[in-house]
Amino acid sequence: MRRWYVIAAPYIWLLLFFLIPFFIVFKISLSDSTRAIPPYIPTLDITGGWDAIKTYVSQLDFENYAFIFSDPLYINAYWSSIKIAGISTILTLLIGYPIAYGMARAPHEWRATLMMLVILPFWTSFLIRVYAWIGILKKEGLLNLFLMNMGVISEPLTIMNTNIAVYIGIVYSYLPFMILPLYSSLEKISPSLIEAAEDLGSPPWRAFWQITFPLSLAGVFAGCLLVFIPAVGEFVIPDLLGGSETLMIGKTLWSEFFNNSDWPVASAVAVVLLLVLIIPIMFFQRMQANEREAAR
Repeated sequence: MRRWYVIAAPYIWLLLFFLIPFFIVFKISLSDSTRAIPPYIPTLDITGGWDAIKTYVSQLDFENYAFIFSDPLYINAYWSSIKIAGISTILTLLIGYPIAYGMARAPHEWRATLMMLVILPFWTSFLIRVYAWIGILKKEGLLNLFLMNMGVISEPLTIMNTNIAVYIGIVYSYLPFMILPLYSSLEKISPSLIEAAEDLGSPPWRAFWQITFPLSLAGVFAGCLLVFIPAVGEFVIPDLLGGSETLMIGKTLWSEFFNNSDWPVASAVAVVLLLVLIIPIMFFQRMQANEREAAR
């Protein structure tokens, strides 16, 4: 029975903190907005018996989803979020892979220190780190002062309140999430494989692309998911570093909840966002299943 308890623990956790909240949000997304507490109708009155439940279910509809897919604002917000998250993920991979590779090839006595340096930013509040970028990227900030003092530019660059600032903030904030799974995969690769390839006449770049990179693909996909999924729904970074033209679904969702008090539409936006994010997760799980079958 103890084994069953251990197996059941994560499923109970998912039931309490994922499935039940998801169905609550999904139920609200099928409701209609109104000026009341709570700000939607219908509401379920269990004391009314089976007839009340049937009446409640009959009043639910999918008009909020039809409204979302007919309004260009939400479609553009989804597309912009996916685009910004995708570009940020690629940039994070390009920066994180060399760092993880260097950590995996470093002497063993240095690896713990390098790992600590990677996770060191987590010791500081996420919000404070984002605010720090405001002081760096604004026109009178540290970056412009440094470039002007070095004679690289004659006028301050406009980086704040642009998509470039959003990319910088996302890449900086989520870089450890890319490095850690990459380092885990690269560390497991035996150096003897590379040595054998070099002994057979393979140049270092070919040994990397034919041996190291394919063996690290699990870490690449895991790191990309860990960056892409939270970046799609990011709210703090585009709100603080982005401008009025920075359109992301996280800001749209916040606006519907707190500015418009339209809980049903906001819930529908959240449900669609979750369904969009399930696609790469299912693809990753399918890839892992194929790898396990091939290993057998």
